[in-house]
Amino acid sequence: MKRSRPPSRSRSRTRSRSLNVRALVALAVMAGAVAIALTMPVRLGLDLRGGTQIVLETKSTETTKADREATDRTVEVLRGRIDALGVAEPTIVRSGENRVVVELPGVQDPKKAADVLGRTAQLTVHSVLGAAEKPADATEGRTETAEDGERVLPDESGQSLRLKAATLTGQDVKGADARFDQQNGAGWTVTVDFKDSGSDRWAQVTGEAACNPAGDPTRRVAIVLDDKIISSPQVDPSVSCGAGITGGSTQITGSFDDAEARELALLIKGGALPVPVETIEQRTIGATLGDEAIDAGAWAAVIGTALTALFIIVVYRLMGALATVALLCYGLISYAALAAVGATLTLPGLAGFVLAIGMAVDANVLVFERAREEQAARTRPSTRSALTAGFRSAFSAIADSNITTLIAAALLFFLASGPVKGFGVTLGIGVLASMVSALVITRVLAEFAASRPAVFRRPRITGISSTGPVRDALLRRDPFLMRRPRRWLAASLIVLVVAGSGILVRGLNFGIEFTGGRLIEYSTATQVDPDRARDALADAGFPRAVVQSSGDGDLTVRTEELSDTEAATVTKAVAELGGETEKVRDELIGPSLGEELRRDALIALGLALAAQLAYLAVRFRLLFGTAAVGALAHDVVILVGVFAWLGKPIDGVFLAALLTVIGYSVNDSVVLFDRIRELLGKERKAPFDRLTNDAILQTLPRTVNTGMGAVLILASLAILADDSLTDFALALLIGVGVGTYSSVFTASPLAIELHNRDTGSRPGRRRGGRTRVTGKSEKPGKQVPTSRTERQEVR
Repeated sequence: MKRSRPPSRSRSRTRSRSLNVRALVALAVMAGAVAIALTMPVRLGLDLRGGTQIVLETKSTETTKADREATDRTVEVLRGRIDALGVAEPTIVRSGENRVVVELPGVQDPKKAADVLGRTAQLTVHSVLGAAEKPADATEGRTETAEDGERVLPDESGQSLRLKAATLTGQDVKGADARFDQQNGAGWTVTVDFKDSGSDRWAQVTGEAACNPAGDPTRRVAIVLDDKIISSPQVDPSVSCGAGITGGSTQITGSFDDAEARELALLIKGGALPVPVETIEQRTIGATLGDEAIDAGAWAAVIGTALTALFIIVVYRLMGALATVALLCYGLISYAALAAVGATLTLPGLAGFVLAIGMAVDANVLVFERAREEQAARTRPSTRSALTAGFRSAFSAIADSNITTLIAAALLFFLASGPVKGFGVTLGIGVLASMVSALVITRVLAEFAASRPAVFRRPRITGISSTGPVRDALLRRDPFLMRRPRRWLAASLIVLVVAGSGILVRGLNFGIEFTGGRLIEYSTATQVDPDRARDALADAGFPRAVVQSSGDGDLTVRTEELSDTEAATVTKAVAELGGETEKVRDELIGPSLGEELRRDALIALGLALAAQLAYLAVRFRLLFGTAAVGALAHDVVILVGVFAWLGKPIDGVFLAALLTVIGYSVNDSVVLFDRIRELLGKERKAPFDRLTNDAILQTLPRTVNTGMGAVLILASLAILADDSLTDFALALLIGVGVGTYSSVFTASPLAIELHNRDTGSRPGRRRGGRTRVTGKSEKPGKQVPTSRTERQEVR
């Protein structure tokens, strides 16, 4: 006995040291989160606070007419510039034939934003023919001849230069970045990378200039932006005549500060506008949602979060209470991260943020259920050792499920744009914050509490000393759910066909973000409260109308396409509230989620699914990745089909819900497949269908408890929140239900069928009894699913 004490003390000291390190990390993270939350407010979106509206008008040139097509192309270039400016969740729509309405939430310097958006950003590169005899200012800054396209422009010092016709344009540019050149002392510079064809022409123009003597103006190359020379450097003497500068990049130097360099880089990288634009109006606009809608959404979020916390505490007692504290810390960390990256918080984003709290319960539930298994299998002498084993055993499932979600978030951020890009930011922050909450904060609190003598003497208060009612019921009945996997696949196929047929029979009811519609602005004798106008238009048959205050007392109404009779009904409803009413503007508007944005989002989503499939194939097996993606496609089609049958709008809010469901579905499947992988490593000769069935029974308590956490929040949003969030909550309720079902009864049977096809085997049959996969003998009358930790210790 005495010999065993020193190792025991050593292990105790090691555990204490690890606990102290985690506690310090947790305190550091929380201190940073509190500091950021107190000093950096989160930017609120157009729906919660309003913002700045800028109206731009496209102008025709000698070569390009400012028609609808050119204006639509202008919208996409402006969207890229706004993304580069760091403005999240903007609204950009074409209005009429040649106007663009840009709405920016929480912009600190609207004038600067308008200036950046209004720059045409026509970049050209010219050979210098020599100094001009006539100053450029005598001809208002430039002269051109129709024959050869020569022009005269002043350089940075004011000297007039004769420039040859442009050799390169912005179409030849691949990218641009602002960098600080500390090594050469050049300060802030802009590095421009050319495409392949542009690289050859850049070598040509610099090679021609290198043939002239040093100091001669003809040895210079002029880089022009919007008819202004921004840089005209001499070609370095080391460059030989005719060879030019190869490598496909150049550096623009000048007296830039960091803001000017970054602005120039984003203009060059974003590309030139196809036609010039002019700012014709700039005003402040109110929130698209009323105070009542915002208050209702906030109360629903608070009540849903409280119900979820109460549920976790009832199920896991002391550990549940500590997990609730960790979840509050998760909320603070996520809020601070959103503020730090300058993200914009909208009402659907707020609801998704609250839902993420419910989904963050998942990691805690995984750990507690594994600790229950350890405790019930009697392989751990204390609650603390069971918790330690639970964290260790659950780590692979938590890591794999979160990494697959982070892959999707990263691809959405880098490849998509607009609200889809913003969703990628929010999703990535939520995943990282949940991992810190569960693996660091919850572990510190749980292990500290479990090591207290009072808790050691009363293990029942921890909530992990018993297996729980769901697991007990499964152990009593011991159902063989995967006896006939093809029946489950057939049932899934039937549901899929019934729901999916709604897309063909009823069609999709696309919202104004996808289809465009009509924008009417009113000036009323008496200022109209937007909340009252929303209620009046809903009563008149336009529940989806977007109503905002605009400028000095005006009111804007944005709806789907209207007939003249319907437009008259809208005008009448506004006039009844505001008295004498005048239409200031009445124009057709294009979609805010334009064709290019939708295409980028689909490409990003497709690549995200392919990357997830590849990761799952590497971490598990290809059949697991295929089954998970198959279940995901099943969930998406069913959700879209149900909304088609119900006639619900497919809009930006639904898009956010759909992306959330995709993450939830993959997460469920990964947790199940992680357990199958564990059992396969333990009992390779056992039938695959029986191993899968064991994995389902062992992970089902986690699936039920995690699903309940999400459902309580979503039900609160659906019942208590305003109509603007009802469809969002409904979509997620359907998605959570279908995702939970598909992970068990679609992904698992599909994996079994793929395995049987690969091995040429048939599903196992139960004869008399069923062999369970266990790691050691158990107490009579008590069947307990085994775990990886038990397998490692029992030889």
